[in-house]
Amino acid sequence: MNPIAELKRSSAKASQFSESVIREMSRLAAKYQAVNLAQGLPDFPAPPELKKAACQAINDDVNQYAITWGDKLLREAIAEKSASYLGLNVDPETQITVCCGTTEAMIASALALIDPQEEVIVFEPFYENYGPDAILSGATPRYVTLRTPDWTFDEKELEAAFNSKTRAIIINTPHNPTGKVFNRQELELIAKLCQKWGVLAITDEIYEHILYDDLKHISIATIDGMQDLTVTISGLSKTYSVTGWRVGWAIASSDLTSSIRKVHDFLTVGSPAPLQRAAVTALKLPERYYQDLTREYTKKRDTMLKILDESGIKYFKPQGAYYVMTEISKYGYKTDVEFTQHLVQDIGVAVVPGSSFFADEKGHKYVRFCFSRKDETLVAAQKRLVKLASK
Repeated sequence: MNPIAELKRSSAKASQFSESVIREMSRLAAKYQAVNLAQGLPDFPAPPELKKAACQAINDDVNQYAITWGDKLLREAIAEKSASYLGLNVDPETQITVCCGTTEAMIASALALIDPQEEVIVFEPFYENYGPDAILSGATPRYVTLRTPDWTFDEKELEAAFNSKTRAIIINTPHNPTGKVFNRQELELIAKLCQKWGVLAITDEIYEHILYDDLKHISIATIDGMQDLTVTISGLSKTYSVTGWRVGWAIASSDLTSSIRKVHDFLTVGSPAPLQRAAVTALKLPERYYQDLTREYTKKRDTMLKILDESGIKYFKPQGAYYVMTEISKYGYKTDVEFTQHLVQDIGVAVVPGSSFFADEKGHKYVRFCFSRKDETLVAAQKRLVKLASK
């Protein structure tokens, strides 16, 4: 073999997945000057209190490394909020790891707690990072289908997915891309299986405050017997409209946290110190902030659903998060990718092809719309999408 050619090859792990489709759609939106309803980032300002706190932290010279596993004041604020909102009592000194967003918290947890040849259960459709996370940790993903119209799972299918090789199950609630909110009965079933097989629940709760129709967020760590079997992951990005800050965290038992901290240390050393300090202000915002957040996102969801109704696009009403999964079979495109190319180039709206959330071809009939946008952005999308109504 040519040694130069050998040097240029990718690793076996890297060859098993592609770059983010979601981020690629944002690049295409810029290229075609399309309205970006693809990537899950707000296009409106962060709360002024947070921007002021970040500037203050920089001016106060909080500009060097924080303690590797997180600024002490932030860990204390996370523990306080976890107790008041989730009902979780955690030790900020031994059970919290602050990471560079939930993205790093997920991969740090996977690398720290999962060995090659073990299996990880993933609900499908899934946020696109979960597949690569499993591959990078050397594990085999085992998919359990969430079925329309309510994105429920079959109990027997889930039970069959658990076996002696299963190390973890990934739960995302509220769920990206479907907007599903896992209810207590579902979480109790998952908890029962985790305890039967000694399986960890790695739970991504980044959308924990974005809920509709009076639904309540339940963390599986609060279910009897699950606190020591759960890694609870969340962060600032979605609740506080600061996706670029990259401040997230993992909460787990002290034994699990010790391993997560070691991996985190060598992945990134730490999240940006001044933004960690500013995050304390975010976590101490009054209850009114969350009430306003719910009201504003409910308005945005209802506007998005009205736009889809007017455009003739079939959708599945989300219970949480800020996405809508839609069904596009009637348009006659061979794949979801072809349809999204038509949307971005000819209609002027960028969305995410559903196949990026599935391991097989089931995703070809779906696309995901994001509605964390200013009113004028949604109006601009409405004017363009109405062209689909005649099709």
